[in-house]
Amino acid sequence: MKKLCFLFLFLSTFGFSQNLEEQIYVAAETFIANKNENSLKTLSQKEAQFNSQITTKDEHLAMVFLQCQKGFYLDSESKLKDAITTFEDALKRFNGHQLSSISDFDIIESCMIPLGNLYIKTGDFTNAESIIKQYIFLAEKNKNAKHQISGAINLSKLYQTLGRHETVVQLTSAYIDNPNATKLQKQKLIEININSQMALGQISSDADVPVPLDSEKKYRLALQNKNYEKALKLFLKVKAERLSNEKLSTRYLAKLYLEEAQLLTLLGQNETASGILNSALKTLIPDLSNTTLPKKEDLYAENTFIDIFDLHAKITTNTETALYYYDLSFYVSELLRSGWTAQETKILNQTATRIRSEKCIDLLFNAYATSKDTSFVIKALQYAEQSKASSLSDIFFKKQRLKKFPSDTLLQREFKLLKKQEHVTSLLVKEQLGANRVSKINQFNKQLNELSIAIKTLKQSISEKYPNNDIAFSLKNLQHKLKKNQAVLVEYFYGKNHIYQFVVSEVDIHLNRIKKSSAVEKQIVDFINLFNHPNTINNNVANYTHQAFGMYKLLNVATINETKNAIIIPDGLLNFVPFDALLTKETSTTAFSKMPFVALSSRIAHNSSIAMYLNTEVQVIKNKVLGVFPVFESSSQALNFSVQEAKAIKDEMDSKILMKTEANKQNFIEKSQDYAILHLSTHAQSGDFVNPASISFYDKNLALNELYALDLNSHLVVLSACETGIGKLYKSEGAMSIARGFQYAGAQNLLFSLWQINDLSTAQIMTSFYTNFSNHQSAFIANSQSKLEYLNNESINNTKKSPYYWSAFVYYGALKQESTQNFNFYIFFGIIILLIALFLFFKRKKHGSNTSTVPSR
Repeated sequence: MKKLCFLFLFLSTFGFSQNLEEQIYVAAETFIANKNENSLKTLSQKEAQFNSQITTKDEHLAMVFLQCQKGFYLDSESKLKDAITTFEDALKRFNGHQLSSISDFDIIESCMIPLGNLYIKTGDFTNAESIIKQYIFLAEKNKNAKHQISGAINLSKLYQTLGRHETVVQLTSAYIDNPNATKLQKQKLIEININSQMALGQISSDADVPVPLDSEKKYRLALQNKNYEKALKLFLKVKAERLSNEKLSTRYLAKLYLEEAQLLTLLGQNETASGILNSALKTLIPDLSNTTLPKKEDLYAENTFIDIFDLHAKITTNTETALYYYDLSFYVSELLRSGWTAQETKILNQTATRIRSEKCIDLLFNAYATSKDTSFVIKALQYAEQSKASSLSDIFFKKQRLKKFPSDTLLQREFKLLKKQEHVTSLLVKEQLGANRVSKINQFNKQLNELSIAIKTLKQSISEKYPNNDIAFSLKNLQHKLKKNQAVLVEYFYGKNHIYQFVVSEVDIHLNRIKKSSAVEKQIVDFINLFNHPNTINNNVANYTHQAFGMYKLLNVATINETKNAIIIPDGLLNFVPFDALLTKETSTTAFSKMPFVALSSRIAHNSSIAMYLNTEVQVIKNKVLGVFPVFESSSQALNFSVQEAKAIKDEMDSKILMKTEANKQNFIEKSQDYAILHLSTHAQSGDFVNPASISFYDKNLALNELYALDLNSHLVVLSACETGIGKLYKSEGAMSIARGFQYAGAQNLLFSLWQINDLSTAQIMTSFYTNFSNHQSAFIANSQSKLEYLNNESINNTKKSPYYWSAFVYYGALKQESTQNFNFYIFFGIIILLIALFLFFKRKKHGSNTSTVPSR
């Protein structure tokens, strides 16, 4: 009887499994036959039910089919974010359950190609490149030429979006004559190739093209040649053809309207353009009224909105309305940004945010100049902050949140995944620069895609748990901290047309504007170049003093003259300017110790943003130092004087010194977690457009991407190495330098160099730095004091007192005035003195009341 019951249960289960697979396919086919919002709702409900019941590979495969169909529909209805989530889940299911082992289901055509295209549409460029390269590899492995060429086409579209037109021309040229390319694929390759050649200026007329141009290419050519009237006529012809011959998605139709409005704007027909833009908006938001402006709740993650709002803002004559449109653009940008996980994608997309921020600041500066209403300045500063080190801020605030809620497993997992993502990225970069094995690159791309999906899934839960993630600052809080620090804050915004300077004190706020021209840019670059070689300044001291005072006036540095402490938030090329070395007035002296350097009147700290300044806490430091000194003796790059640095640290601090062979890469990585202060006296490389910045250990280099993967908790990192603050400059994010790498890894405060520095002078400054640090427990004070002591040191000759030798080091971090220990001592001592004084006063008063006085005659 028991055997019969078991057999019945087995057969029932088997039958149910078969039924579930069929149910999934039937649900998908029913949806395909009648695609609309109601059937989508029904399909999603069934999908949720099926998910809780699936057990077999066949059932998972059926679910992949269902999800791909759902993803296609969501994409066609411009619900891009939901489409991405659906395709990502399908791919994760297909790979996770190894469904290719049971079926020849075309995962490339059904899932990976549309997912890659969606990544491009939403600006997720890192994931787009990753997924496209994955299916190109898979197609090559399976000898599927069609998909391989499709991959080349979509990769070219991605690179075209990123402005990498030379790469596009090379890539498409390699496939145009491929005998396996279909007629349609060949047409697409030629079209992409021609468009990139146009962008590069290699095609200026029909004669430059080996094939006849259709209406669209003629339109593109007229547009490139700035023949806007001809371009508009040709565009309207293209538009009519598209509307009559193709079933267009709402997104494509909106982009068609947008392109027409852009052309009309170029022709000065702004009113007509505004009406066309409203048609584009109505296409994306069918319920939108013709008389009202869209609201944030009407919007979703669609980058076409951004282009529409930016153009609306550009052509409107009302400042308030323009700012409203720009704010909507920023809002949609943030919706899109919430789907990105890789910092490379975030950085690549910051250029548009940067341009928009400048336009907002322009409008607000003009309003402020007319009204002198400081509320315009405060708002302009908020816009400037939106484009300040956003990727660095992201990881900074995630780590801050984890410190606040250290036992939260969601936050722990998120941070672990983010660091793993950086680790795999570093392996990918290393492979691409090294052996460049296709199979390895594919493996890393696949891992990165899986990590991205996992991070996004987790992000949703974290957002629900911690909904308030706004890091905007208030002027009141900023001024309160400035008062506490006895400081003034100067933030620069290095725009396309102007350099803006925001000056905030504990009681006031100002906005200054510097007109940017080729002459101004040359003046800044020329000054920075004075520090390229130790002899440049000494060979023409008069030229130096003239330029140093000129830069002081140009950048309006006099705003910090009256204050003891200054926080400077540089931007663009100003990241490389040594503000300490500017001169506060003209001078004819050639004696550097007598020059009126800014360093003599103000102590300067730098920061990446106001948000980071406000949230960097001053902690009581445990003076435990890990010193790394490879020395590189008996080599052409020996750092013999670094031994003197090591001795200074030993004498002043509780320290562990890794010398010579001990100063190896692995030793540093393993020990760095245990020390509050890290000191690296070594060589560093600023990198170039191919190779990332790196820092040298005795045996190997540590590359920038490897640094990103570390999880440091250091209170202070001192980089006594060349060019640790130099790297490829990105708008809004700053230099991709070793210093930034340490910040990203978790260092709270940093001291680093802006150029190649002399071994001996560095050792002298570092010896002085640690003596002062030991006395004041403040890297901020120690950095300033070490420079002054170097200038006043009579044993150093005038040539070596050139600012080249002492002003390279800049400090990023908190302003700690005095150590807590000293402060408490002074309070205690003051209270004792006060008590003694009170005791004597009351004793004398009591004694006086018991004494009789002699009356006068």
